[in-house]
Amino acid sequence: MSASNDANSTPSTPDGAREQKSPQAPKDKLLDHTYDGIQEYDNPMPRWWLTTFGLTIVFSVIYVINIGPIGAGDGWIADYEKTMREYAAANPAPAGGGATPEQLMALLDDEEALEEGKETYTSYCASCHGPDGGGIIGPNLADAYWLHGGDIGSIYKTVAQGVLAKGMPPWEKSLKPDQLQAVVAYVASLKGSTPANPKAPQGELVTP
Repeated sequence: MSASNDANSTPSTPDGAREQKSPQAPKDKLLDHTYDGIQEYDNPMPRWWLTTFGLTIVFSVIYVINIGPIGAGDGWIADYEKTMREYAAANPAPAGGGATPEQLMALLDDEEALEEGKETYTSYCASCHGPDGGGIIGPNLADAYWLHGGDIGSIYKTVAQGVLAKGMPPWEKSLKPDQLQAVVAYVASLKGSTPANPKAPQGELVTP
């Protein structure tokens, strides 16, 4: 009986044949290192990423070449400078930064503004131009001779931007706009005054 059962039984198969086929091995190459039991595939960068990167390189080359004079047109720097010149010509900045010459002249009749200007002058200007404007290291501010223009707009420009070659700093970086305008008005008010020990005239004669 045992022999008959053995004859009718299905022949045994190797263990490997009974096992399902393992999934297809990945085509990606594993990097030859592990970190905390984790392995990495040596996958290539996505094609869209490489394409975008290549386009940025092409764009940067064109952008740099277009500075000028090489490239199409005059270049973006020349275009920018041209635009700024056109804007400046169409929108001239008034003398005195945010104040026109007329507004600065009006401060000459403003006792409060002149007093504020005098305080600022005493604190920042008297050491070079003298307490009464007669001049020490800096020129005499009371006579009719001026090195950089004697109209109120030129005075503002000189005070605001300074004269670094002569050691005068740009006061627009240290003073508030109202202080700057007030001290310019005060300096303009000194013209025609009589300092105790005036310095010799310097510059060109400026007549009203």
